[in-house]
Amino acid sequence: MAEIKFNDIIKPENLVYRKSKVLTDNVMHYCPGCGHGTVHNVLAEVIEEEGLQSRTIGITPVGCSVLMYNYLDVDFQEAAHGRAPALATAVKRLMPDKFVFSYQGDGDLAAIGTAETIHTCNRGENILMLFINNGIYGMTGGQMAPTTLAGMKSSTSPYGRDVAMMGAPIKMADIVAMLPGTCFVTRHSVNTASGVKKLKRALKKAVQYQNEKRGTCFIEVVSNCPSGWKMTPVESNKWMEENMIPFYPLGDIKVPVE
Repeated sequence: MAEIKFNDIIKPENLVYRKSKVLTDNVMHYCPGCGHGTVHNVLAEVIEEEGLQSRTIGITPVGCSVLMYNYLDVDFQEAAHGRAPALATAVKRLMPDKFVFSYQGDGDLAAIGTAETIHTCNRGENILMLFINNGIYGMTGGQMAPTTLAGMKSSTSPYGRDVAMMGAPIKMADIVAMLPGTCFVTRHSVNTASGVKKLKRALKKAVQYQNEKRGTCFIEVVSNCPSGWKMTPVESNKWMEENMIPFYPLGDIKVPVE
């Protein structure tokens, strides 16, 4: 048998990667190290593999991912700040055969959109809510978000979040898991290969449960914000693992009763 050399294996022609046809060729605007691009890629793969491209409608928020419609070749509707769940509710009720998801960050889902989030989950609207939690307002200058950790510095909490003055960080997944309308609530990250695989499995479950009309699926992704945190991508991943994930532990919080 001929000897296989490592350098031969890693040649570009020997590396197999096929970009999902759901992803467009547009260059993403996200900062280096941001988790949004990875989540977009995983979501695109699931939409393609599940044969959903022609019947998917996404709701984009106000925030870093507002231009998501440039990167996924599916139908999109842009919502006013915080109103993505309300718009997703209308779309799903009017077109119940569509696969409908909202894609939101901390400020959109957990601040200005708290009421829409809670009531949508409480009603059990048959949609998927994707929540990207990086603990800060990334697009508008790194201000403190509802999810900012205690003691964490931001442009509006330069000495660190003071819980006595500013309240404790909100665990949105834990809150919505208590509501009767949610059927599947889980939390993941995409900073490792295993984390990406787990998120993909969760997304496929959400597709299944929406097809079965089980109620609201809520997937939180703990992510990083190198720019907002004033760190390199590598530093931000390490800080996230040491600080964010212990406070926002990964894994299923609520699963359907079979």
